[in-house]
Amino acid sequence: MTDRVTTQPSNRFPWMKFVLGAIVFAILIALGTWQVERLYWKEGLLAEIEARTHAKPAPLAEIEKVWAAEKDVDYRTVTVTGQLLNDRERHYFATYEGTSGFYIYTPLLLDDGRAVFVNRGFVPYDKKNSVTRPQGEVEGQVVVTGLARNPLYDKPSSIVPNNDLMTNIYYWKDLTTMAGQSGIANDKLVPFFIDADKTPNPGGLPVGGVTIIDLPNSHLQYAVTWYGLAATLLAIAGISLWQRYHPKNSNEPEVSQSEASDLTSR
Repeated sequence: MTDRVTTQPSNRFPWMKFVLGAIVFAILIALGTWQVERLYWKEGLLAEIEARTHAKPAPLAEIEKVWAAEKDVDYRTVTVTGQLLNDRERHYFATYEGTSGFYIYTPLLLDDGRAVFVNRGFVPYDKKNSVTRPQGEVEGQVVVTGLARNPLYDKPSSIVPNNDLMTNIYYWKDLTTMAGQSGIANDKLVPFFIDADKTPNPGGLPVGGVTIIDLPNSHLQYAVTWYGLAATLLAIAGISLWQRYHPKNSNEPEVSQSEASDLTSR
C-alpha cells in the first residue's frame, strides 16, 4: 500500500498581499473617479463653448465688460466697427487645410483711438507680403464679426520657436509684442484678440473663419479603463481567496489500475 502525502494550505492569512492589493484597488478607483469628474468638467466646457459660439454677436463694449469681470472671453461672438491698419499687420505661422502659410493679424482702429488685433484669416506662404493680395487690403470703415479670443501671457511650450520679429513671423500669439511692433501703446490696446468669421474678403484673401475648436473628450474611455482594471483586480483576489478556503478534496479514494481493468472487462 502506498501512502499519499496531502499538502494542506497554510492557514496564515496573506496580509501583505491583501494590503498591497487594497492600495492598488483604491488607486484605480480614485483614478477612475477623477476621470469621471474630468468628464463632467469637459462636457460642461464644451456646452459653454457651444453656447458662446452660437450666441448673437455682442458689441465690443459688452465683451470688454466680461473681460474686466472674468478675464475670459474665449469664443464669445462679437461685432466691432473700425479701420484696418493694413500697413501694421503681423504674420502668425499656421497651417490651414494642409497648406502652410500665415494668419494675418491686423490692428483695427476704433473710433475712440484704441485698437484691437483681428485675425483676418489665412493666406498661403507665398502671399505673406501684402502687395501680393492688394484687393484684401480693405480701406475705410469695416464691420468685423467673429469670436473673441483670450491672449497668451507666455510661450505655450519650450518646443515652440521664439517669434522672429525681424521677419515679422510669429510662432505664438504675443499680443503685447504685436502691439509694440505695430506702434500701439498698451493703454490704447484692447486686451484680447478677435478671430474674424467666414465673411469673404475682396480678392478671396485672407480666408476668414479659421478658428479651430477641437477639444478631445476621452475621459469616459479612461474612466472605464481604470474601473475595469479595479474590477479585474477584485475578481482575481476573490478567486484566490475562494481557492484558498475551498481547496480540492485530495482524500477521495483512487481507483487502482487492477480495479480499473476489472471494471472495463465486465
